[in-house]
Amino acid sequence: MTAHLTGTREDWLRARLDLLAAEKALTRQSDAVARQRQALPWVRVDKDYRFVTEAGPAGLADLFAGRSQLLVYHFMFGPDFSAGCPSCSLIADGFDGIHVHLANHDVTLTAVSLAPLDKLVAFRRRMGWSFPWASAATSDFNFDFSASFTEEQERRGAVEYNFRREPRIDWSGNEVVAGLAGQSGATPASYMRERPGMSAFVREDGAIYHTYSSYARGMDAIWSMYPWLDRAPKGRNEPNGPWWRLRDAYPAPAETMAPSCCA
Repeated sequence: MTAHLTGTREDWLRARLDLLAAEKALTRQSDAVARQRQALPWVRVDKDYRFVTEAGPAGLADLFAGRSQLLVYHFMFGPDFSAGCPSCSLIADGFDGIHVHLANHDVTLTAVSLAPLDKLVAFRRRMGWSFPWASAATSDFNFDFSASFTEEQERRGAVEYNFRREPRIDWSGNEVVAGLAGQSGATPASYMRERPGMSAFVREDGAIYHTYSSYARGMDAIWSMYPWLDRAPKGRNEPNGPWWRLRDAYPAPAETMAPSCCA
């Protein structure tokens, strides 16, 4: 018998109406936060960032693909990785349908990583994705927008991520990091020199402005899996930390035998 609270349909409805009031309050708060986000001052980008794309060398303006708004997902894929970060890959699994709709609303969505383009394209092919992906291996873009860090920064404890400086951390003994790094073919230290995040840009009157960046738990809203899990009976149910894998790395489901009328 379940240890969870049970009740009648009437009990459920009373509790559900209380929850509905809380959900509506959260929605209104979310709307207010979105307005605050869009009211942030824009910062002009004058640095000539260069990228490598499938169409050849490109500047930041080229990543807009003719649109006025650009959303960049900072995908953790370092130069020495053999595969993309499984967490970033889970997020990117939701990009293919979305980026088409965004493109038709004057917004380009692209991933940017520090790895060379050939690695990115090969991994994208493996995962069956089609969204644009650029390599920032030839510029400071990832470093300037707090998505990549150097070994020197790591040694000095000078990693500033999610708008704060981190203490110097030895990641080698962290089992969660080791597991995710192993899926990426990276060491824990090199894995953590790359970080997830997103940055938004706008192009207006010939100038480009940085408007917003978010990192760490700020990415929760774009994990398409989590809004569903938050509505599942057991929620996120992650007592042992990250449980996910690259989409093609889960074990094959056990075959289910169909019932036989003659059994």
